[in-house]
Amino acid sequence: MGSNPTGGTEIVVRAFEDGPVHSLEIRSRAREQYLAGSTVAEVARRFGLPYPTVRHWCKDRREPKRHATQARCFRCRTDVDNPTKPAAYAYLLGLYFGDGHLVTTARVPVLRIYCADAWPDLITLCDKAMREVLASSVQRVQKQGCVTVQSYGVHWPCLFPQHGLGKKHERPIVLADWQRQIVEGHPGDFLRDLFHSDGCRVSNRITVRGKAYVYPRYMFTNESADIMGLCQWALDLLGIAWRMNRRNSLSVARREAVAALNRHVGPKS
Repeated sequence: MGSNPTGGTEIVVRAFEDGPVHSLEIRSRAREQYLAGSTVAEVARRFGLPYPTVRHWCKDRREPKRHATQARCFRCRTDVDNPTKPAAYAYLLGLYFGDGHLVTTARVPVLRIYCADAWPDLITLCDKAMREVLASSVQRVQKQGCVTVQSYGVHWPCLFPQHGLGKKHERPIVLADWQRQIVEGHPGDFLRDLFHSDGCRVSNRITVRGKAYVYPRYMFTNESADIMGLCQWALDLLGIAWRMNRRNSLSVARREAVAALNRHVGPKS
């Protein structure tokens, strides 16, 4: 309270970050600079804001998760056209097409990627990609033979417009224009996750005139003709030769093509 020159009592009301006084963008930028090493006083001077207000944003409590994900959703922010780390998005997109599922019927949407126990590095890469793209927190849920890497976030549907009811191979899977631009810029990352999800690198053995030969080749299998088409398109972007050995199976077997794919994908681990 303070004294009022008119003789009454003045009540001073402070507006905190949940109020309408300062935008989410200002709060996020101030907190980012504080976390990057600036002091509260430096941030307050830089933005021309009261020290107590900035201290409250940066120290008193963390931004609500719904605000944190909104601040990172490049589809909802007017000042951002692309993800901060497009390679991570391209990688996560392929994982989603392969072994992912986006649940939108829950109170908060949840993105789930199912990773086999046999590939621990894949679990780590999936976790990392989720955090780099949007997630403020990621959970790993152990199942029989696999780990579900999952993250809750209101804005996951913004980033994966291909979500829908039913299995992926039973509905159209078509990239939005902005997704195509990201994949065109990072086809190797997109292929890496496709092959990590639904592909493998094997040793092919053949016998010619009684002599045995062993050579590596990549296989990719998917029941969705649309996802198979996206894999073919990404390989074409990199100039990597491929052929269909079955209706739902693609093979990369030429020596130079395998060597090129090695640089982008490599064996699972």
